[in-house]
Amino acid sequence: MHSRRIRSLAVTVVLSATGLLVPAGVAAAAPSTSAAVSRVAALEGASADEVTVSRDGSRLRTKATHTAASKTLEVEYQVQETGYWCGPAATRIALSARVGPPSQADLAAQLGTTENGTDDISQVTAVLNAHVGTGWYESKYLPQDPPSQEQKDLLWQDIVVDVDNNYPLVTNIVAPPGNQPPGYPPDQTIYHYFTVIGYDDANRSVLIADPASFSGNQIYWLSFDQLASLIPPKGYAA
Repeated sequence: MHSRRIRSLAVTVVLSATGLLVPAGVAAAAPSTSAAVSRVAALEGASADEVTVSRDGSRLRTKATHTAASKTLEVEYQVQETGYWCGPAATRIALSARVGPPSQADLAAQLGTTENGTDDISQVTAVLNAHVGTGWYESKYLPQDPPSQEQKDLLWQDIVVDVDNNYPLVTNIVAPPGNQPPGYPPDQTIYHYFTVIGYDDANRSVLIADPASFSGNQIYWLSFDQLASLIPPKGYAA
């Protein structure tokens, strides 16, 4: 990752982690002693049910859903705790579907994360496999921008197979102005990690758990085509 751009991202994400970019009432904006429930509606043309997101204090969890054409996973979500811990936070979200995950700080140490971020998806892959005790995860790269149809087909296949088997994917993305997930700073190119926790084959969309919480966007649906356009020239663990 490019250190100068990562540090410009760090300022923005630290603000969101402290609540300054998160509107009142969003689940993970600040700790609370009361329970709360919100629902994430699917995109147009979907078969997926609404995804229930529950908060109990500072704990945020998605409820799994399943239809003939869609599946979403239960995970424990956290906002990244520093501006450069998107890799550890996304890894922690993925692990929470299968095991009791370590802290973001522990994962940052295991990933070799620095103030410049987490350098490569292969570091995430190794840590995921170490904690789940399998060799399930592999590093996949999309160096070509835009990706080929063959690469997109493999990405979709990986999403469906992994989610069907309760393995969230961690993706390393590059989001420039004009091609960004909801809430991202529109005047910056954002280098980032987030977690794919569901899919809907009816409208080819994917459910994202995004530790940046830009403008309070934490759990949301993206079109698969947009996801495929965000990963190059980086990669993903699946």
